Amino acid sequence: MKRIVLALALALACTVSFAQSKIITESIQSKYLGCEQKYNVYLPDGYDASVSYPVVYLLHGLWGCYKDWAGTGRMKDVVDPLIASGEIVPMVIVMPNAGDADVHNYQNGYFNVKDWPYEDFFFQEFTHEVETRFHCGGSKGRRAIMGLSMGGGGSIVYAQRHPEMFSSSYGMSAWLDNKHREVRGAELEGSKLILTDQSVREHSAPDFIEKADEATIGKLKSVKWFLDCGDDDGLMPLSVDLYLKMRKAGIPAQLRIRDGGHTWEYWHTALYTALPFASRNFSL
Repeated sequence: MKRIVLALALALACTVSFAQSKIITESIQSKYLGCEQKYNVYLPDGYDASVSYPVVYLLHGLWGCYKDWAGTGRMKDVVDPLIASGEIVPMVIVMPNAGDADVHNYQNGYFNVKDWPYEDFFFQEFTHEVETRFHCGGSKGRRAIMGLSMGGGGSIVYAQRHPEMFSSSYGMSAWLDNKHREVRGAELEGSKLILTDQSVREHSAPDFIEKADEATIGKLKSVKWFLDCGDDDGLMPLSVDLYLKMRKAGIPAQLRIRDGGHTWEYWHTALYTALPFASRNFSL
């Protein structure tokens, strides 16, 4: 009986502890995008504004928004027990907004396109605002990036183009190029989705490695890389292609092909690997 009472007390204590972490919604008025951009922030249990935390930028996919990881992705259900068990360090997790379910009338994507200089916004406005406000990040060794699909591609390409910013990059089911489907054409005339397609093609992660000179390759080696894609995912060949090109260039990277497809079940479970990977590669 005493064991049962003790077990219930421990379970209650864990529940109370987990409940003290929180996800809040904030916004930033962007001069680059000319509009207000909302974002979600995960603050760990015991968050103390006088303490500096490492930060993970967690990016959503096409047809998505800043709410996805907290809602459908149930990220808090993964983060809380990982921190409580000591498997990852307490961290701030930032979920920015780079899209909308209305992909035809609202611009999606993490790269600069006509009337949507999102990469400029992210690096010139957003990271500074978030890291100052929530006392996190501040240096390469205390900053990681990861995401799914369009956000997975964004995570890899951002770290390629800004290796001085991130200690690690984790791409889940990453949309790394459009070679598999090329840019959609006449059937989307007038749709903003054409610009998104073009931007992914123009920022091809495999092409970046092929064109990289020795100095660039040296910088890429300072980032820890992880590609994670399901064996039933149509984007899987892109992750394999990028991994093989990185391996040929002498850039250390990890590749995991797991059972699954392009689904939230896959991305939710990926967090159990992605977050410890980021945590291990922080320089605290």
